[in-house]
Amino acid sequence: MNAFIRAFRTPELRAKIFFTLALLAVYRLGVFIPTPGFDYTNVSICAEPTTSGGTSVLGMVNLFSGGALLQLSIFSLGVMPYITASIIVQLLRVVIPRFEALHKEGQAGTAKLTQYTRYLTIGLAILQATTIITLVRSGNFFVGCTLDVIPDQSIPTLLGMVLTMTVGTVMIMWMGEVITERGIGNGMSLLIFTSIAASFPGAMGQIFELQGWMTFSLVILVALVVMVGVVFVEQSQRRIPVQYAKRMVGRRMYGGTSTYIPIKVNQAGVIPVIFAASILALPQLATSFAKDASAPWVQWVNSHLVMGASFSWIYATVYVLLIIFFAFFYTSITFNAEEIADNMKKYGGFVPGVRAGRPTERYLQYVINRIQTPGAVYLAVISLIPLFALVFLGASQDFPLGGASLLIIIGVGLDTVKQIDAKLQQHHYEGILR
Repeated sequence: MNAFIRAFRTPELRAKIFFTLALLAVYRLGVFIPTPGFDYTNVSICAEPTTSGGTSVLGMVNLFSGGALLQLSIFSLGVMPYITASIIVQLLRVVIPRFEALHKEGQAGTAKLTQYTRYLTIGLAILQATTIITLVRSGNFFVGCTLDVIPDQSIPTLLGMVLTMTVGTVMIMWMGEVITERGIGNGMSLLIFTSIAASFPGAMGQIFELQGWMTFSLVILVALVVMVGVVFVEQSQRRIPVQYAKRMVGRRMYGGTSTYIPIKVNQAGVIPVIFAASILALPQLATSFAKDASAPWVQWVNSHLVMGASFSWIYATVYVLLIIFFAFFYTSITFNAEEIADNMKKYGGFVPGVRAGRPTERYLQYVINRIQTPGAVYLAVISLIPLFALVFLGASQDFPLGGASLLIIIGVGLDTVKQIDAKLQQHHYEGILR
């Protein structure tokens, strides 16, 4: 507590914190501003039965938007277009040599990739806004609601709605980048953190109303235990020692130092969970556009590949396998053992007991595969918590104490605290983390 008081007493840090809080308040305000063209009264009535969940197709987007999606506000799309664009650009580095070359160019290349990410974000926002409006018009957005949500369905009105949602996404992207540059923490991560945290009171209130105070207390206790475990795993890492040989450059001596390569247990972060949920959302998205809702394949998909009122072992099994697959897949892309081994060899570095070059590459790949195995299982277990909460507690599908939401909440919180701690250390203060 003393460290937080000192943070607010530091003029520079206090200004950054208040600036960040002000933009987060603007973001939360935009969540409740309806998009022009929708009948907000009818939207409120239709969204009432699903305000704490939505369909599995839209559940994650609604969670990441802080409930803005089901309210069809100007920030309905939230940060999902930007997240998707960032992941796509990162994956394209493997496919497009030009992107990989830009990544290696340093700051100038990174700025170019950031610009590509912005353009792709706008394109994805237009696509997602059009899809949402199409689902609303067809009645597949608020299933079972027959009220007229869009009174005027003329082309200019629909185009204006798409434009408003797209501009809202651009504004969110701008706020995230400004927070990163002038505030505290990663802007986009803090926006997601705020959105998820806003869903906690509603989800916990639903458990208290439906299950009573004993179950509510048990959920709180289990949540604390799970959070402690997640913090422990997220902070865990394998440190591979690296020794640099001494070398002469001109008249100066370089090298002769020891360092290490940190490899986290959960090297892939929350990305595998997002990928798996997105893949499993496709079957239900296909059924939303089916002409015959009573078709056998539609009924089978809704029974076995949709997270609904009953627990499906097929859904859970496919979900776990996808998470494990994407955990290894994404780690293999982001952790380039060949590049790390080449850089170590170039600057005279080596792992004690391992020859430089190809042997070092094989050793690094061996270590990352062994570390990633328990990391992938850990991700799968955490991601199954919302499924069990849905069945045994009657919670919403975007239950905030598991899956992507819990990992983001803890990860962003730890990262932000570390940044505040670093700022305090710069001012010769005692840090928050001891």
